[in-house]
Amino acid sequence: METSAFRDGDMIPARCTCEGANVSPALTWRGAPPGVQSFVLIVDDPDAPRGTWTHWTLFNLPVTLDQLAEGWQPGGPGVSGRNDSGETGYSGPYPPRGHGLHRYYFRLYALDAASLPLHAGVARAELERALAGHVLGQAQVMGKYERK
Repeated sequence: METSAFRDGDMIPARCTCEGANVSPALTWRGAPPGVQSFVLIVDDPDAPRGTWTHWTLFNLPVTLDQLAEGWQPGGPGVSGRNDSGETGYSGPYPPRGHGLHRYYFRLYALDAASLPLHAGVARAELERALAGHVLGQAQVMGKYERK
């Protein structure tokens, strides 16, 4: 998986954060494993002060999809779960000021199921339970961000 917004391990541009336009970066992927029927995306920050913070979950992405455009909105491909801000959709990086550099992982899971029987706004824990036993492969890109 990759993004045109930043290179793996580099800084996430401000437009993709809550200090900027808060738009999700464009994502592309290729080389899905045999048997894949759908994809799931989970974006999180393991460096958050109170433990891993979920910024976005997106599931039931069709197997025919190999990219997400910048600025995904509800109603686009897939179904969005609830992030740790209590909203559906993307919530960009916004670490506490002075907390240092945070890492943000964009992980794409290839599933052997065409869809997961979940509703929009589902919590990450429920999504992860539904993923169990269905993951055929995973790809990721990581970006960093620090509030000044």
